[in-house]
Amino acid sequence: MAYDQHISEIVAGLAEAGSNQKTTKPTHKSLRQFASVETAVKTLRPTEALHCLHPEAVRQTAAAFVAGFPGLVYYAVKVNPDPSVLRAIHAGGVARFDVASLPEIKLVRGLFPHARLAYTHPVKSRESIRSAYFNYGVRDFAVDTFEELHKILEETSATKDLLASDLSILVRLAMPKGSATHDLSRKFGAAPHEAAQLLRDADKVAAKVGLCFHVGSQTMDPQSYALGLKLAGEVIEAAGVPLDVLNVGGGFPVTYPDVVPPPLSDYFAAIKAGVEKIKLPKSCEIWGEPGRVLATPAETLVVRVDLRKGDALYINDGGYGSLMDGMLLGQRWPVRLIHTRQHVSKTMIPYIFYGPTCDSLDVLKGPFYLPDDVCEGDWIALSQQGAYCSAMRTNFNGFYTDLQVEILEPTTKRRSAK
Repeated sequence: MAYDQHISEIVAGLAEAGSNQKTTKPTHKSLRQFASVETAVKTLRPTEALHCLHPEAVRQTAAAFVAGFPGLVYYAVKVNPDPSVLRAIHAGGVARFDVASLPEIKLVRGLFPHARLAYTHPVKSRESIRSAYFNYGVRDFAVDTFEELHKILEETSATKDLLASDLSILVRLAMPKGSATHDLSRKFGAAPHEAAQLLRDADKVAAKVGLCFHVGSQTMDPQSYALGLKLAGEVIEAAGVPLDVLNVGGGFPVTYPDVVPPPLSDYFAAIKAGVEKIKLPKSCEIWGEPGRVLATPAETLVVRVDLRKGDALYINDGGYGSLMDGMLLGQRWPVRLIHTRQHVSKTMIPYIFYGPTCDSLDVLKGPFYLPDDVCEGDWIALSQQGAYCSAMRTNFNGFYTDLQVEILEPTTKRRSAK
């Protein structure tokens, strides 16, 4: 049965039965719109952290990536699952999504009933596999062990003796760290000889088989993909299995303060050249799973200064909230001051930020350069907050806000990478 037809039948069947599993489209929250972040702040004078969304910037970024990437684009939902962001990415031409949990599957299926979903988390609960397959029409699953493959076969079988006939199994291959800021193969991925055997095992039971890998988050050298594809080619040759899918994963970088990666076109060229060196069937699909590179321009976070101690600014969001990357990984973002005073110093000095919680670990060392006369009541706008920031926040100590507005200013100011 064709995938789209199968999804249509699932959606129609759930609607007719009135099932509790019905994929109801989430209600669209209408946000207040402002011409700029500064206008929003000076109008609302927020006392809690303010999330300023830039949907048009996201749409343009997604459209540019889709146009340049030499394959099919699956957005990594974990990076930013906000429905407004997902809609903007979808509007940019992305109709496929990389999901890592049942809640992500439910969210995306509710927004886009006919979207293609790939459940690429290599370790999944039996319950989520079963629900993903039978209730939400997911057919693409990733594994990095024989045990996970066996689990998927058991949970998608109509009966004990009747295996599913429409599974697509992708084997996750471990990668060396290379130029990535964050290594993503320490926890997941099979060694080359194990991956080759898994491909052979999957080929015996699945309708389609594939190989996937991830060179690491914020990969600074396009050749990391070339090396990853070279290793993938060796595994494919050793397995002797014709592939239906080759998934090069994510890791595409963006520009941050003091971090300027090569243009995305260099990454696309490296992937295209690397794929051409591998003996693949003409029907083999090439996938990519961008996350950070699509979501980064989605948000500017505005925080308020509650106290200043020398070069330390105590702000109303922090490491246990939207700025966890800054606390755990030392991530920096562009910052600018928003004030109500008539005159502000032009002399810039480095600051550190302390978040609002009672935990002494709640510190962002930066440095973040702002005028030397920052004072209590000033606001600070941190841009490039769309990737992971809102997705990873907690309500520790009760400090949590989902106050959102939409910004309509010219989007060229918000492009995070070229």
